[in-house]
Parts: sequence; structure tokens; C-alpha cells
Amino acid sequence: MVGKMSAMRDLIILLVHGIATVARLTGPGGLRAVVAESLLVKHQLLILNRSRQRSPNLRASDRIFAGMCSLFMRPARVIRSAIVIRPSTVLGFHQSLRSRKYRSLFSPTRRRTGPKGPSKELVNAIVEIKRRNPTWGCPRIAQQITLAFGAEIDKDVVRRVLAARYRPDPGASGPSWLTLLGHAKDSLWSVDMFRCASALLRTHWVLVVMDQFTRRIVGFGVHAGIVDGRAACCMFNHAVRGQSSSKYLSSDNDPLYRFHGWQANLRVRSTTEVKTVPYVPMSHPYIERLIGTLRRECLDRMLFWSARDLEQKLSDFQDFYNSHRAHASLGGRIPICARTHVATLNHYRWKEHCRGLYQTPIAA
Repeated sequence: MVGKMSAMRDLIILLVHGIATVARLTGPGGLRAVVAESLLVKHQLLILNRSRQRSPNLRASDRIFAGMCSLFMRPARVIRSAIVIRPSTVLGFHQSLRSRKYRSLFSPTRRRTGPKGPSKELVNAIVEIKRRNPTWGCPRIAQQITLAFGAEIDKDVVRRVLAARYRPDPGASGPSWLTLLGHAKDSLWSVDMFRCASALLRTHWVLVVMDQFTRRIVGFGVHAGIVDGRAACCMFNHAVRGQSSSKYLSSDNDPLYRFHGWQANLRVRSTTEVKTVPYVPMSHPYIERLIGTLRRECLDRMLFWSARDLEQKLSDFQDFYNSHRAHASLGGRIPICARTHVATLNHYRWKEHCRGLYQTPIAA
């Protein structure tokens, strides 16, 4: 009787050990966890090598395989072995969040209904009258429309139509004052502001000053948060610090530039302000194009965390833009002409700019 009880106890112990061994092998961790993690990493490499031109799309088989491997891995290791993403995906996700933020802040919750604008035929008539009579102003055109067609139209409607649809023939009335004043170095600077969002979606304002003749960036001023007249003056003084003042400064019709402190600051610098044509961005072309270049080649390709970090990255881009980047408007030259050694095709090296974002060949 005692022998039978001992044999039964040994059998139960053996059965319990077998169940524990099977649970250890099938559960998370152990040898199977290492094998599953290795297979998952190899499968990720196959997915990334599937397409070099764009982000790979995960197939149903890829998702099933990743899910099966995650059953044999510890939860902490599953997070570390997640599907690999590229830096462009993170930047694109940040841009989507930024666009969604501004859309939620400034877009109306529902579409507002308002009065219909002028008809297509009336718009064509306004543009054609202006084309045939370039010296006529908006009140004169509005009166002529009323006299000819019997349609009452306000001069402000004519102004908005011409700002959106009318483009004067090039060279019809000679060069503009901005072009004439900008033909001398440091005689005309252009200033404008734009906003950007940090990695934490905090709004930052950037004031950029450029020399219209050489196309060089004079400097940047950065401010986090809401910009008032005092902040605009501080940003401008920070952007042009250490440089001689220009004779003229071109700016748009933003209310910030009518602040009495801004006007006093320009009078101290003996600088005359030249205003652009209202509602016509083409009258301020160089600075508008520079802002687009800053977004495309710098801010849309990197993240920044604070105003100080943004200043450093803009300073790096300023050095690259002024001294190393070829400009089509200057015939392939650079804004700051410095004497450099010409590299040969069989003996040169690469120089990094903007923290490795761009690389240019130089003489070794």
C-alpha cells in the first residue's frame, strides 16, 4: 500500500513538472522569446528593403507574423521591437498635427454663408477695362461699369478683383521703386514675419531681414508666443545687431509696423520705411520667396524644441544660405562672394551644413 502511494506521488510530481516546462516554453520569455524576437527583426528588415522609394505598406501576412511573434515575447520587449519607422514619417506626422492645430484654431466650425461675389462676366469686364486703361483707378472703373452695364458695384469689390485677377504686363510702366532702390548694396532691406510650430506644437514667430540687392540674409529674430509692437522692435534689433543700417526698409502693411516704437526705432537708425502695395504679395517678391525657401529647405525637414534651439538652427541655415548655396537669381553665385579654392573632380571633400542636412563639395 505504501509503495502504491509513493508511485502515485512520483507520477503527480512528474506531471506537474511537465506542465510547468510546457508553460515556460509556450509563455512569454525563454528560448522561444529570443527566437521569436530574432525572426521579427529579420522580417522587419525584409519589409524595409521591399521598397527604396517610399514607405513600405504592411501586408496582412506581415501583421499576422508580427502578432504571432509577439505572443512569445515579453511585453517590455514587444515595445522595443515595434515596426521600424523612418524620420520622414515622424516629420510628416508633426506637420499633420501642426496643420490640424491651426485648422482647429482658425477654421470656423461650420461653413459661413455670405453674399455671392461678382459674376464671371463682370470679373472679366473689370479686368479687361483695367488692361485697356492701365491708368484708371478703382473708383473710375466702378463708375464706368455702372455707366456701361447699369450694374451697381463698389470700388472695394473692384480692388479685390484686380488684386486677385489682374497682372500688369512686364515692363509696361518701367521698374518699381523697390527694384530701383534695391540696385545698390545695403540700400534696401526687406523685412517680414512668419510663424512656425515647435515639436510640442508651441507657436514661434520669426522675423527675417534680407538685403534685396545681394539676396543675403541679414539676420533673424525669434519670439515665442504673441507678438506685439515691443516684441517686433526687439526681434528687429536682434536680427540686425552688429551691422550698419540700410537707407530704406521695405515692409508690408501689417499693423505691427505702425507701432510708434517701431517708427521711432527706424528714425534712430536713419532708415526710411517703404510700404508695399496692399493685398499684392508680388510687390514683396524676394522676402516672400525666402520665407518659402526657409520652410521647404529648413523648417519642414527638422524639429525644434525651444526659441533658443530655433535660433541656432536658423543661424546654421543663414551661414549655408549666404556662403555655400548657389542661387538661380544670381546666376549660380552666392550672396557673400568670398575667394575660395576651386575643387577638382579627382581631389575634393564634402562639407556638412545645417547639422548634416546638406553637404557640398569643396577643395580638399
